[in-house]
Order: sequence, then structure tokens, then C-alpha cells
Amino acid sequence: MFSIFEYVLIGFYVAVLMIVSRWIGQQAFYWMPPQATAEAQRVDDLFSFLVSIGAFILLGLIGVMVYAIAFHRAPPEDYTEGHPSRGNGKLEILWTAAPTLLVIWIAFQSFNIYQQLNILGLDQIVHLHAPLESAPAYAATVSDAPKPASETIDVFVRQWDWSFHYPNNLTSKELHLPLNRSTRLKMQAEKVIHGFYVPEFRLKQDIIPGRNIDIVITPIRQGKYRLKDSQFSGAYFALMEADVYVESLDKYNQWLAQTVTSDRTSTKNQAVAENIQPPKTLFKSGWYTVTPAQPAVANQRKIDNDT
Repeated sequence: MFSIFEYVLIGFYVAVLMIVSRWIGQQAFYWMPPQATAEAQRVDDLFSFLVSIGAFILLGLIGVMVYAIAFHRAPPEDYTEGHPSRGNGKLEILWTAAPTLLVIWIAFQSFNIYQQLNILGLDQIVHLHAPLESAPAYAATVSDAPKPASETIDVFVRQWDWSFHYPNNLTSKELHLPLNRSTRLKMQAEKVIHGFYVPEFRLKQDIIPGRNIDIVITPIRQGKYRLKDSQFSGAYFALMEADVYVESLDKYNQWLAQTVTSDRTSTKNQAVAENIQPPKTLFKSGWYTVTPAQPAVANQRKIDNDT
């Protein structure tokens, strides 16, 4: 049994450990890029909590080892085995229940974040062994009801090109988002899986061919960001980038009005530039490589077939 002094020492160490772990968790906010969306705050809060838990466990284990070395070292000539903890019911319940409750809480918080993002289109379950004639099965994994949004922008991605279609029939190679307004992104992929990834948004969403993926985000920080493809989809996937601008509503509407009336301009596709370069190796690999899409028009207004 522990003495009163040891109980006091352990209690003091646990209190200090909680304070230090909380401080380390707060420092985790500075390890990430600046928060640019309201949803990023929830993600960073969860990340900070996980860092605090990890620091508490790590420092706690170090403290137990130091305590054992300082107060419970065996005598030099003692080669007997220590007291086994196997069969201790209370200890078994503790180290089984605590991680279980922690994982359940983390899963619950993650589910709440997905609900806030209101991701639609992920509920279809693909059964590889089901007959092709059978109807597709569905399960409501996040939300079946669309979250209201002030803007809707279509996002189209292919090898190796991003394009964005706005409500005024403008198609651009730049993604512009109004500040402090919920925007729905309706994402579609042409042939292979791509990933919509903006580090400052804390958003990395897979875009699956043949499936419409909707997601709602609320930008809260003005600036220019970089959209990347988070999925390895071929030789030029690292070159699939696009500029993302978060601006006030007035500037956003001004950009829409000016761009829709401006002349069309061609864009530079870095994947095409790399593809046409002569090979730098002595031997050709013979591997199949998708030819990048040719440079498209940067800003163009979609004209209906009826007009």
C-alpha cells in the first residue's frame, strides 16, 4: 500500500501533468496552417484534444517509470520476479474501459464535424458481390437533408485540370468564395478518384467518378490559398493545383461581373508542359501515361444550346 506521502506526491504529479498536457495541446494550434473556415475550428479543437491526451499518456508513463526507478528498485542481489498484475480485475476494467470510452468520444466528435460539413453523396454502399440487376443499397451515414447555402459552385476535376462553374454560367480555373457565407461545392470527377484538399480549410474530400459529392464550407479568413489533389492519380497528379480566393461579398460579386464580360484568356497547364518535355532517362519505361488535358480557357461563359 502507498503511504500518505506517496498519495500526495502522485496527486500533485497528476495535477501538474494535466496542466502541462493542456498547455502542450494549446501549442498544437500553432502547428497547423491558419484557420480559413468555420469548420476548421472544430477540427483544430479535436486535434488539440488528441495532442493533450497523447502528452498526458506519454508524460504519465515516463513519470511511472521514473517513480519505479526511484522508489521501487530491487536490491542488487534480488533476482526474483516482481508482483504480477495479471488477474487484477479493477486494473483490467480500467485499461479496457478508458480507451474504449475515449475512442467512442472521438468518433462522436468526428461525426459531429461531418454533420457540420454536411457532406452528401457518401451514403451509397457498393456491394461487389451483388447482382448488377439489383437496386443499389443506401444507408444514411451523415445527413440526407441538404444544408442551406448562399452560393452553389460546381467543381469539375479531371486528369489533370480543375474547373469551377458559377451560378452566372461562368466557368473559371480559379475558385472564388465569399467571406462568412456558406457555400455548397458540388464536386464531380471524370475518370479516376481525385481529392479536394486545401490545408487551411482542414478539408480533404475524395471525389469519386460517377458520384456527386456535395459539401458545405464557410470561409472566415480572406486570402489566397492553394487547392491540391490529395489522391495519387498518375504521373502528373502533383501538378494539379488551382488558386482559391476568399474575399468579401462585394469583391466576389465584382469579380463575377468583371470576369463574365472580360475576354477569354488561355491558361497554362503545368502537366501539359511537363508531358511534352523530352524524357530525361536513357531508357523508356513503357508505362502507360494519361495525356494531360490541353490548356483550357481561363474564364468563359457557358452558352446554352438554345441560344
